[in-house]
Amino acid sequence: MQREEKPVMATGLERIAAKARCERKLRFTSLAHHMTRERVWKNLCRIPHCSAPGVDDQTVSQAKENFKAWIEPMLNSMHREGYQAPAIRRVYIPKPGKQEKRPLGVPCVADRALLTSVVREICSLRSVGAGGG
Repeated sequence: MQREEKPVMATGLERIAAKARCERKLRFTSLAHHMTRERVWKNLCRIPHCSAPGVDDQTVSQAKENFKAWIEPMLNSMHREGYQAPAIRRVYIPKPGKQEKRPLGVPCVADRALLTSVVREICSLRSVGAGGG
């Protein structure tokens, strides 16, 4: 199935994708400088409001309210390559049709927004850089 519209990318990402197409052996080491407040906010808004909070007990609504307080320190540490994800809350959920439970890790909402931003950028670069799309 073909896409009707081409994916929209920021100018900086377009340059990286073009470079990746031209120089196949070139290795990219960091996308940190492409993580912006806007990208993280956009992905924070995509997290369902009913999502479970992480170890910090911050809900999606609270993360949105406190966005200005936590986004700059998070992005600064990521740009310095010193970002350390917060601890992950461990919960146990039932296995379907069994008495056993399986472990599930629940990251903090803010960390989920950042990780989703990074993953979406990597996926967009791969689809454009590989000539796909």
